[in-house]
Amino acid sequence: MLHTYIKSLLSSSNIEFSKSKESTLDQFVVDFKDEIDHVLQINKNLVDKFQIRSKIKDITEQWVSLPNATVGKAYQHKIDIISLGWDTMVFTSMEGLDKLGMEYDNETETISGTPNFSGDHKVSFSYRLQGESDVAINQKVLNFIVNPNPRSLWKNIESNQNDIYWKPDDTSENQNLGNRHIVVASKRGRSHANVGSFRDDDFGFKHFPDIGWSIICVADGAGSATMARKGSEIACQSVISYVGDHFKGEKLDEFDQVLAQHHNGSTDATTKYISTFVYENLSKMAYFAHKKIEEQSVKSEKSIKDYHTTLIFTLLKKYTFGYAVLTFGVGDCPIALLNKDLSEIKLMNWLDVGEFGGGTRFVTMPEIFSSDKFVSRFRFKLVDDFSYLMLMTDGIYDPKFVVEANLEKIEKWKEFLADLQGNNEERNVVDFNPENVDVANQLSIWMDFWSSGNHDDRTIAIIY
Repeated sequence: MLHTYIKSLLSSSNIEFSKSKESTLDQFVVDFKDEIDHVLQINKNLVDKFQIRSKIKDITEQWVSLPNATVGKAYQHKIDIISLGWDTMVFTSMEGLDKLGMEYDNETETISGTPNFSGDHKVSFSYRLQGESDVAINQKVLNFIVNPNPRSLWKNIESNQNDIYWKPDDTSENQNLGNRHIVVASKRGRSHANVGSFRDDDFGFKHFPDIGWSIICVADGAGSATMARKGSEIACQSVISYVGDHFKGEKLDEFDQVLAQHHNGSTDATTKYISTFVYENLSKMAYFAHKKIEEQSVKSEKSIKDYHTTLIFTLLKKYTFGYAVLTFGVGDCPIALLNKDLSEIKLMNWLDVGEFGGGTRFVTMPEIFSSDKFVSRFRFKLVDDFSYLMLMTDGIYDPKFVVEANLEKIEKWKEFLADLQGNNEERNVVDFNPENVDVANQLSIWMDFWSSGNHDDRTIAIIY
């Protein structure tokens, strides 16, 4: 190598070298070895320094983007040194993250933390390359975009309490319901809160100890109907009042007797009797709700369309041999019955979606009651026991189940229950222990979950 270097040096100085001078070269290399080694080391150092300078320039000009972060959302990103071609880095650090509530770990080369404010930020990535002195520090400026939390973009304007149809924006309750427990929460959607409009959803429930029956109802007022908030309220309250005033007497005693016979051995006669009983009594309840809303529309000189609302309700009674569950539904709000060991889900109503091209039907529509499909709006189920009976509006169903088909999949309901029990982004837990007096508040908090594009009113009633 030394011989080659001297020959190259002589050639660069226009000094000819002949083969007869090989011995002279050999001796020259021996006599001046130290000087030659020193020059070679200087040259090597110069080459190394140039390569370092060249690498720094390449890094400075290299386009590197950090994934965007979101205010209030945990963030973690590893700077992939090898993939970026920065394998000669021996030290890294980052400045400017601390003001965002974040940090950089030199050992793992990872940015982590929860950003506390949005904006287009500049952070300084400091590094040292192999071969540089211990005091050398190079810097590369990186752009770091922190998006605002979508929730912060939504206003929460209180609705007008002086309005004649005003009702609380958020409400929740938990009580005993016969030998079971019920928790219900209804929350105004973000789309309504953003403009200070009203909660259109409503609910109602009551246990009648003299007859042993409980009634649970949920209604979703149409967002396009100006008086929908009142329509949903009237629908729920009128069904409850009908049960108290008309669902009584010998017809219930006879139903109890036939139901016992049906349990011991169903026949065509008992099946027909039960179907007729369910249809005749629940259809009267639904029509009573329709008429009460119609009376209100006439009184206020408004169209009944201004009061458009869906309506689902369940009648529930405990017998020595099990539970009778009777249901009615119009609209796109599901009623679900989960068996005791959570191995089966029974959807207790069909939803007004799909067949009508996604068009929701309302109990305020007169044609509902004259349609040949009206009879299919009723369900009956006799079960030994159950774990949960749930009624909900699409403000819950849409984000949590997405499509109607998922409502009949037990695995989706198990996921939903796990969500209620804390397997969610916010880690909010609803404890269904009968001794938990805070369950209504917990359910209300859980219903604040974020789901992009789903900002409708949310209402759910859970019997457990």
